[in-house]
Amino acid sequence: MSTSKEMTAGRPLPLIFRFTMPLLLGNLLQQTYSLIDAAIVGRFLGINPLASVGASTSVVFLILGFCNGCGCGFGIPVAQRFGARDYGMMRRYVAVSVQLSVAISVAIAVVTSLFCGDILRVMRTPDAIFEDAYIYLLVTFIGVPFTFLYNLLSSVIRALGDSRTPFWFLLFSTVLNIALDLFFILVLRWGVAGAAVATLLSQGVSMGLCYLYMYRHFEILRGTREERRFQGALARHLANIGVPMGLQFSITAIGSIMLQGANNALGTVCVAAFTAAMRIKMFFICPFESLGIAMATYCGQNYGAGKTRRIVQGIGASGLMMAVYAAVTFVVLRFDAGELAMWFVDVSETEVIRNTELFLHISSYFFPLLGTLCVLRYTIQGAGYTRLAMLSGVSEMFARALVSVYAVPVWGYLAICYGDPTAWLAADLFLIPAFWFVYRRIRRRVAD
Repeated sequence: MSTSKEMTAGRPLPLIFRFTMPLLLGNLLQQTYSLIDAAIVGRFLGINPLASVGASTSVVFLILGFCNGCGCGFGIPVAQRFGARDYGMMRRYVAVSVQLSVAISVAIAVVTSLFCGDILRVMRTPDAIFEDAYIYLLVTFIGVPFTFLYNLLSSVIRALGDSRTPFWFLLFSTVLNIALDLFFILVLRWGVAGAAVATLLSQGVSMGLCYLYMYRHFEILRGTREERRFQGALARHLANIGVPMGLQFSITAIGSIMLQGANNALGTVCVAAFTAAMRIKMFFICPFESLGIAMATYCGQNYGAGKTRRIVQGIGASGLMMAVYAAVTFVVLRFDAGELAMWFVDVSETEVIRNTELFLHISSYFFPLLGTLCVLRYTIQGAGYTRLAMLSGVSEMFARALVSVYAVPVWGYLAICYGDPTAWLAADLFLIPAFWFVYRRIRRRVAD
C-alpha cells in the first residue's frame, strides 16, 4: 500500500535528498529517452530528420512546459493542505484539478494542432525539413492531454511526499517508448512520424495506469461524492496558482523560440548541432530541475505547517547539493562533450560535432546560475507566489530575445551558445531579491 510522507520535521538535507532521488531518476529516464530517440533518428534516418525533430524543440517546450507548470502549480494547494492536515479540502483540490486539467489540455491540443504549420513558418524552419517537422509537431500536439494529466497526477502524488511512485510509471513509459520507437522506425519504416507516435502512445498508457493506481492505492485520496464535485471557487484558486506557473514556462519558451528561430536561419548543420547539444544539456541539468521540484513540495508542506524557518534551511541544503553537482558536471562536459556528440551523428560530421561541443562547454561554465534559478524559483512557487515567479520567466525571455535579435546576426552560432547562460543570469538577478521579499511576507503572515 502506498503511503504519504510529511517533510515538516527532521534534517532538511537528507529529507530533500531522499525526495529528490526518485525525481532525478525519473527525469533522467525522460532525458535518456530523448537522447535515444534523437540518436535513433540521427543514426538511422540522417541529419535532415534529426534537424526536423529539433527544429520545433522550443515550441514543444512552450506547450509541454505550460502543461508541466500547470500540473506542478495545481499540486501546490494539495501540498499546503496536506501539510496543514486538512485532508477534506485536499481531496477537493485534487478532484477539481483533474477536471480543470482535462478542459485546458483539450483546448490546447485543438488550437495548437490547427496552427501547427503557421508556427513552423514563423520559426523559419528550412524547407528541406519542413514536412517531417510538421508531422512530428502535429502528433506531439495531439498528445497534449496525456502529457498534461500525467504531469498533474505525478504532482499530486509528490505533494503527498511520495516521489517514488511517479518514477515507476515513468520507467514503464520510457521502456515502452523506446521499444515503440525501434518498432515504428526500424520495422514499420514510419520515419520521424514513428518517433512522435511512440511518444504519444507511451504517455497515454502511462497516464491511464497512473490515474487508476493513484485512486486505488492512496487511501488518503478516497473521498465522498461531494468532495469530488466541481467547485468554481477552488478552480479559480487553482488557476491563479497553476496558470501563472505554466505561463512562466511558456514565457521562458518564447525566448527559446526566438533563439531557435535565429539558429534555424543559420542552416541545417547548426540546427542539427543545436538539437544534439540541447538533448545532452537537458540530460545533465536534470538534477537542478529535480532539486527545484523537491523544494516546491518541501516549501509547500512547511508553509502549510507554519514552519517558515525550515524553508531557508532547505535552500541551504539544496544549494550545497547543487554546487557539488555543478562542479562534477563541468569536469565531465569539459572533457567528454565531443564523444557525447558522436552519439547522434557519424564521426565524419565534424562541423556538427564541433558546434555541439562548443555549446556544451559554454553551458557548463554557467550551471551554478541555473541551479540557483531552479531552487529559488520553485521555492517561491511552493509558497504560492507563482505570479512573482512567473516574472523571472519574463526576465529569461527578454534576455534570449536580445541575444537573438542583436547578438546572433553579429556573432552567429557563438551567440546561440551564450543565449541560455544570459537568460539564467537575468532570472537570478530577479529571483534573489524576490525570494527575500516572499520570505518576509510569509514570516509576517505566520506570526499574525
